[in-house]
Amino acid sequence: MKKDTDVFFEAIKVGDKDRLKALMCINPQLVNSQDTRGFTPLILATYFDNEEATQVLIENNADINAKDASGNTALIGVSFKGNTSLATTLLANGADVNAVNNQGTTALIFATQYNKIDIVKLLLEHKADATINDTDGKTALDYAEEKDFTEITAILG
Repeated sequence: MKKDTDVFFEAIKVGDKDRLKALMCINPQLVNSQDTRGFTPLILATYFDNEEATQVLIENNADINAKDASGNTALIGVSFKGNTSLATTLLANGADVNAVNNQGTTALIFATQYNKIDIVKLLLEHKADATINDTDGKTALDYAEEKDFTEITAILG
């Protein structure tokens, strides 16, 4: 028989919001549990671009700034994928725009590295700090210049 957490994480992967709600009614702690790789339900829901599951988790008090084993938050993950809708939802619900992962990488640095211009703009609108250096000593602007992303360089410069 599968554990509640296994069933819960499967429901996230397939986007079964009704099952998510039912399981959280039975066991409210599931909302901030972690899978075997350290991913939280919210991080996985955003990774799978599942907006409905993301909203259900937020409504049930998911820790918006919880980190996985690499120190990534849901916002950091969304930023390199480029989903502006999810990024907007996370920011509107208190996501830390300047959170850093284990490599000192911020959502702004990831958005820059992956040339996600709309995410860069959104993060800056929410007061992302463009002066933060990662563990390599580089800022978002350094990456934009290095990769010759002229539009982002102009925005950050």
